[in-house]
Amino acid sequence: MSPVSLNRLLSSTLKKPRLVFYPLPPPSTLQITDPSLYHRHRPFSENPQSQPPEIPFLKTPTRTPLETQFETWTQNLKPGFTPTDVDTAIRAQSDPDLALDIFRWTAQQRNYKHNHITYLTVIKILISGRRYRQAETLIEEVIAGACEISVPLYNSMIRFCCGRKLLFNRAFDIYKKMLKSEDCKPTLDTYTLLFNSLLRRFNKLNVCYVYLHAVKSLTKQMKASGVIPDTFVLNMIIKAYAKCLEVDEAVRVFREMGLYGCEANAYSYSYLVKGLCGKGRSGQGLGFYKEMKGKGLVPSGSTYMILICSLGMERRFEEAIGVVFDMLGDSMSPDLLTYRTVLEGLCREGMVDKAFELLEEWRKKDGFMGEKNYKSLLNGLHFVSRQLDTVFRASCSKLLDVRGDSAAASAGEEVAVASAFQERDNAIFPMMNVDCLTT
Repeated sequence: MSPVSLNRLLSSTLKKPRLVFYPLPPPSTLQITDPSLYHRHRPFSENPQSQPPEIPFLKTPTRTPLETQFETWTQNLKPGFTPTDVDTAIRAQSDPDLALDIFRWTAQQRNYKHNHITYLTVIKILISGRRYRQAETLIEEVIAGACEISVPLYNSMIRFCCGRKLLFNRAFDIYKKMLKSEDCKPTLDTYTLLFNSLLRRFNKLNVCYVYLHAVKSLTKQMKASGVIPDTFVLNMIIKAYAKCLEVDEAVRVFREMGLYGCEANAYSYSYLVKGLCGKGRSGQGLGFYKEMKGKGLVPSGSTYMILICSLGMERRFEEAIGVVFDMLGDSMSPDLLTYRTVLEGLCREGMVDKAFELLEEWRKKDGFMGEKNYKSLLNGLHFVSRQLDTVFRASCSKLLDVRGDSAAASAGEEVAVASAFQERDNAIFPMMNVDCLTT
């Protein structure tokens, strides 16, 4: 580097001012015309008036109402308290969490152990308060042997498990433990809970057969243990057989109801009628229906409609029409499919006039039919009648072609065919049977 360049570099460096940072004076020495400008930028922790710092641990902690109530009840429990005292304290709580806290605190005290009464009380409170996870934990403790077993406690546990989808199998584990015990055998309430839980899973036919085996096994165990079923339990057994279309077994259980001192009700007959109609034995189902009506029992709407459709598909229209009038007389309204099964079936049998007359009559009696359903039924009848008209004309044309080529064709037959056309054109619905032209 040349001496001239070095000189220039040194001179430019010396000409630049040096940057020196001096500490700011304290805010009290600053000359500020408006004090608010200073206070606006002060930290929030600073206080214009110097105060001694507060010591956090000298503050008195505030207690929540639940903590206060918990301490009150624990102080009321005198030393040597019994499970009855704890049960009274738990029952007095409106908050399920507080009841569980008292239950857990008492369990940790010396020379005290919960019994089946306290467990039953706290489990019921937790279930009613929707504390299902805590209730499940207590149930597992009882199954593990935390207290002696009792029928009310175990039935309550089974009821809870039957109501929870994931605990369905656990309910039967509790039931098996009851079977093995000497002084806690299953009762009628136990079997009622289990049957009801099984029947709720009979939603599809293939699933029904899986659970039907459990129903049969449970029925045998109930009879072997000497438990006498009531009408509700027998109806559930009948329903299980009818759902699986084992109608003979359903009828057998129905006939045995008198042996247990039970009387069949509307549900008993309805399950039988549905099962028999589903099996294709609508005649036998109609017999049970008439027996039911003779006793003054009223079938359900689904029973009515299943019976009507079954009779209609078997072309027993007179009986189906009678059941429709019975249903309307009981202030029930058939659905659109039930009406169509009967009315369109009548049309296909050539009784179109009667079908339209019935539609008008049922419209007057059925206040729930509605204009939309009425028009749908009316259009359906017109469509079926037009189909019959097309078939009728095709049959007559074919008959004329065949007989027109024959030398033996008579003028009387041609007149009969022509009059048939005229009657079909003038009337809305056909009344002539095609078979009459071939005789």
